[in-house]
Amino acid sequence: MANEPLNDSELVQRAQEGDRDALGVVLQAQYQRVFAVCYRMLGDRSSAEDQSQEALLRIARGITTFEGNSTFGTWCHRVATTTCLDELRRQRRRLLTTSLTQDDDSDLEISDDVDITTSIEWSDVRADIRSALDAIPIEFARAVVMRDVLELDYVDIAELSGIALGTVKSRISRGRALLAELLGGNRDGDVERLTNGDEQ
Repeated sequence: MANEPLNDSELVQRAQEGDRDALGVVLQAQYQRVFAVCYRMLGDRSSAEDQSQEALLRIARGITTFEGNSTFGTWCHRVATTTCLDELRRQRRRLLTTSLTQDDDSDLEISDDVDITTSIEWSDVRADIRSALDAIPIEFARAVVMRDVLELDYVDIAELSGIALGTVKSRISRGRALLAELLGGNRDGDVERLTNGDEQ
């Protein structure tokens, strides 16, 4: 009797044990998910492709560290998000280094605390909403962006941010309220999408 195909968890286990064929199947299965994350965060197809490959390399190298505390897909999602955040930090450092060279201002500092709200491609979000997101505390802006722009679910946001689920909901609620305040209420569909999202 022919061998039955392996399920996802069995493939991951085989990959963790050094089975290169299983690893190839696992990486291929995760590529579209990883690329979608990178494209939404970077907004540029070429950059997204480059960082998708980097994320897959990190997944391959670190697969033995996956302990099954979340689904493998969520773990890959986290690796892809971290990879993109690292790239955004590098981009920010390059910009700040250029600024330092041009302005010769020794008081400027380069921060590792990248603000993802200024780095995503916002083709469908109004400029005043972007400005409002920049004006509110970063922890609230990030929570709103992850939920309403990147469309992550609450559990994924909690896992990716390393905070409790209740804190995620609180930050999103507070962030939306602050945005509504700054924008003078829900004046169109974009504002409504970012300030009156679903409550779980």
